[in-house]
Amino acid sequence: MLSLTAALLWFSIRGLKGESKVEFITQAWEKSNKLWLLLMAAIAFLSHGIRALRWKMLLEPSNNYVRTSSSFLSLMIGYLVNLVVPRGGEVSRCYNLYQLEKTPVEVSFGTVVIERIADVLCLLGVIVIAFVVEWDKLLGFLSKLGIGAGSDGSGFHIPVWIILVLIGFVILCVIGWRFRKNEKLLKILNGFKEGLLSVFKLKNKWLFIFYSVFIWFLYFIMSYCVVRAFDTMSALGFSAVLAVFALGAIAMAAPLPGGTGSYHVIVPMGLINLYDLPNDDAVAFVFIFHAWQTLTMIAGGVVSLVISYYLIRWKKQPIK
Repeated sequence: MLSLTAALLWFSIRGLKGESKVEFITQAWEKSNKLWLLLMAAIAFLSHGIRALRWKMLLEPSNNYVRTSSSFLSLMIGYLVNLVVPRGGEVSRCYNLYQLEKTPVEVSFGTVVIERIADVLCLLGVIVIAFVVEWDKLLGFLSKLGIGAGSDGSGFHIPVWIILVLIGFVILCVIGWRFRKNEKLLKILNGFKEGLLSVFKLKNKWLFIFYSVFIWFLYFIMSYCVVRAFDTMSALGFSAVLAVFALGAIAMAAPLPGGTGSYHVIVPMGLINLYDLPNDDAVAFVFIFHAWQTLTMIAGGVVSLVISYYLIRWKKQPIK
């Protein structure tokens, strides 16, 4: 994964003018409007807070009542781990929550799966809206990438990730059948099932839906703020930002550390092909956007890790 990430980064940056490519990106950073970038960071942490509330909400039907602070700290640590191990943060945040609140990992992991399903549905909604708004441009862009209609023009191919999910499901079923009488495994599976079914036991399902939609609305506003931070990008309207946001969300879903590499290739290609943005400006924008977003995650994750460490250590202190 690291090799692929490095290759994609090289592929993205190789087209920049001149020898000092880092200097070019640095100059673009210096010209950016920092107030818009700070606003983007504030909105990012607001979205994380809403996500923490949503996770806390999903845990309540299983009688696991956690503090919002514990949910937020664990979530931020998960983001930090995801930057190193793709999807590893989903497990690490459940373990951190267990350390803070004694919430069973298998139950909380089940709720994380529900969160991911909700996020996928929201992502699909964003893609649909983006295609409705920018149909001709996005369809032409996908055709250039070789995505979409088959060689005979008869229809769409089945996405590879759907095939992988089905294969994974079959493997899990086989493992479950093989160890169906193992008490420890049954306990884990039952807890996981309890977490999965929590969404059907929510007292306020509409609040859960609102949280999910609002999180992705905030993600869109984050993209808009960063676009406004650059003079070369500020001319793009809401429809263009929506299309770029949809492409970025797809790129971030790739199994690479924090979407690094995939984001730096797909989004500049979209900006260049859809809106005729110069290659240098597109690449510089994407590098700064992704780096700034990553830095906010690292800062929040490291602070959360330190706070969690001392909270867990304090709880383990013997009573005198």
